[in-house]
Amino acid sequence: MLTIPGPASRFCDGISRRSWMQIGGLAMGGLALPDILRAEAASGTRHRAGGIIMVLLPGGPPHLDMYDLKPEAPAEIRGEFQPIHTRVPGVEICEHLPRLAGIADKLTFIRSLCGFRNDHNTHWCSTGWESHPPMPASPVVAGYPPGDWPSLGAVLSKKFGAKVPGVPPAVDLTPVYPDARFIMRTPATQPGYLGPAHAGFETEAVDRRNIVLNGVSLSRLADRRNLMSRFDQFRRQIDQQSLSDGIDEFHRQAIEVITSPRLAEALDLSREEKSIRSRYGLTQEYPQEREGKVLLDQFLLARRVIEAGARCVTLAFSRWPFGRMSVGDYNWDWHRNNFGEARAALPLFDLGMSAMIADLEQRGLLDDIAVVAWGEFGRSPKINQSAGRDHWPRVAGALLAGGGMRCGQVLGETTRWGEEPLNRPIHFRDVFATLYERLGIDVATTQFTDLAGRPQYLVGDHRPLPELAAG
Repeated sequence: MLTIPGPASRFCDGISRRSWMQIGGLAMGGLALPDILRAEAASGTRHRAGGIIMVLLPGGPPHLDMYDLKPEAPAEIRGEFQPIHTRVPGVEICEHLPRLAGIADKLTFIRSLCGFRNDHNTHWCSTGWESHPPMPASPVVAGYPPGDWPSLGAVLSKKFGAKVPGVPPAVDLTPVYPDARFIMRTPATQPGYLGPAHAGFETEAVDRRNIVLNGVSLSRLADRRNLMSRFDQFRRQIDQQSLSDGIDEFHRQAIEVITSPRLAEALDLSREEKSIRSRYGLTQEYPQEREGKVLLDQFLLARRVIEAGARCVTLAFSRWPFGRMSVGDYNWDWHRNNFGEARAALPLFDLGMSAMIADLEQRGLLDDIAVVAWGEFGRSPKINQSAGRDHWPRVAGALLAGGGMRCGQVLGETTRWGEEPLNRPIHFRDVFATLYERLGIDVATTQFTDLAGRPQYLVGDHRPLPELAAG
């Protein structure tokens, strides 16, 4: 990997943080995504979907307080929120998600998602598999292949390569706060047994074991003259140290990426029209949030990067700052004050998610870009003594949109009090199979070889959800 550290910078939402750039992708230059899609269609090689945006909600979002409210349940289960009607007749969701309710015809709500473990690990959200090596605060789960499972983004990188020269196939927008990786356990675009050449580009990375170009910040990446000057210094340095033989093809590809301004321009929100930034809530004040900051810029960055040509963009959303609840930071692990936390977090999620989906549609991209939002498990139906909900791996919820999938529906149903699926249990690998199918990958036949030389299917025996097949 190639890491570019920079000084403190300020984004349009007022966030001031040390910028890091870690590159694990390919090439430079290229067309805009709509041009590529038109070209693929004209040549007859277009895939059913052009990319995916994955929105992770680390910590375990409360399915009963978002998409599967139980208004007839006892108070200790139904909680404090009321359901509201959506644009789809007969479908109701939480009162704190009014914008998503207004575009429900473009969404699919899954209420019976299953297959999770009681572990704060987004491994199954990013790879589709619950088995993994030991990780910080996450014990080993036997059954993983040598090298571990690849993320969805790494699979797309291996299968298709770069869509646009100069834009990595997989990009991870996860915040860089100290506990971010601990909360998620797994890098969202990890390469697994496919190898580091297919690792995602992490826009905010802190791993200093990689090759470093000192003095190049995010804000200066678009300055080609300065960049090339720093690049020449770097080349002279490695020549003097006789390290050139140690720079493999992967690093050469990474260097090619940074010599193009394309990705840097996509990450520069100052290039976006004020009216669009306003749609995402980036021109508003947030006095109730810590230091007035929010992470809504992640949704706009995701749209810009996917439009620039990435195949998979992953973001982890919560209130700012993203970190451990035990030290006063934020994620979705609400063992206490569930409803107070939700009153603050759900409107932000509602704003960012609905703005991104509407933006994709208005740009003619929603049919070509699949969107999924989920966390590592659900929350307990029974409210605990601290007014919180505890971990609940038996069932969870998810939200899907775009990608040519049939939307405007609810999949699955939970039992009377929401303890487990009542009918149509949907494993998260079923969702992965559906996403792969929409991206043009046949999970029944596609195999890759792990580090032991054994062929591996992407999702085992799981297959795409027929309910989501394009009409």
